[in-house]
Amino acid sequence: MAKIKPSKGAPYARILGVGGYRPTRVVPNEVILETIDSSDEWIRSRSGIETRHWASPEETVAAMSVEASGKAIADAGIDASRIGAVVVSTVSHFAQTPAIATEIADKLGTAKAAAFDISAGCAGFGYGLTLAKGMIVEGSAEYVLVIGVERLSDLTDLEDRATAFLFGDGAGAVVVGPSQEPAIGPTVWGSEGDKAETIKQTYSWDRFGGDLAELPRDGKGDLKLPAITQEGQAVFRWAVFEMAKVAQQALDAAGISADDLDVFIPHQANVRIIDSMVKTLKLPEHVTVARDIRTTGNTSAASIPLAMERLLATGEAKSGDTALVIGFGAGLVYAATVVTLP
Repeated sequence: MAKIKPSKGAPYARILGVGGYRPTRVVPNEVILETIDSSDEWIRSRSGIETRHWASPEETVAAMSVEASGKAIADAGIDASRIGAVVVSTVSHFAQTPAIATEIADKLGTAKAAAFDISAGCAGFGYGLTLAKGMIVEGSAEYVLVIGVERLSDLTDLEDRATAFLFGDGAGAVVVGPSQEPAIGPTVWGSEGDKAETIKQTYSWDRFGGDLAELPRDGKGDLKLPAITQEGQAVFRWAVFEMAKVAQQALDAAGISADDLDVFIPHQANVRIIDSMVKTLKLPEHVTVARDIRTTGNTSAASIPLAMERLLATGEAKSGDTALVIGFGAGLVYAATVVTLP
């Protein structure tokens, strides 16, 4: 019986560079209030959101990804031709095939990098990071580009009072490469499919092949495209109580305590969820907490890398800091790990 030659990868993996892209249009709460019965005070108190970014027709999923990735690659100090794989997490690339990752890999000038999309909602960045770590340690790629990108304005029902104010657009990217010491901890991840109805698309795209008269209409009688809807209270309770446990498990798996942390970067879903998790985890005052949601909104898979990029750019976090990251959302799915910041 022939023996397969063992893989020869790096001992460990780490994040080497990070980049972000936010669309040029800034949308304040006042614009959202044109289509829902609410107030700026209510939106801020319930979510913490003051503004969000919405993409123009030119700011496509691919275009935003290329911009964010270019910054991440430059930050990592490598040439794009050395990227061996491109992993894109998104729920807002509407073509079934080919994967948008292939277009992005080509536009960046990679040398025929492996490229594929994943759909893991707001946990997508954590899923992609875990895949990247595995590829580097296994030896199938020296450098992996992980992108979280969304145009959630395309999936927002502006007449839905529960969600109209939540979502924004943007792209965040990191380059993951070899390391001689541990810099990405074990991932604690999973899914709870029995709760799938709490965050979902209002209807599937294949409904367009049936009777259009049965599809929902807006106040003007125009057809409503599929949008994201959620059961806010159920999601809030799940995130606050269950995800704090997952975050603690990630700390335990990495062999550190809350006192050892420098930075906490949770999915930017809701400021009240973030503050509740900080309290439950008993994070010390010295820990910097990402609250990028205030000006970026909920960008799903893009939220963690965008928040990471902003903390580093503003100096609120620094290279070498130990950070706990956790994403959670539609599925319901989740992923948490401890990383060393680039």
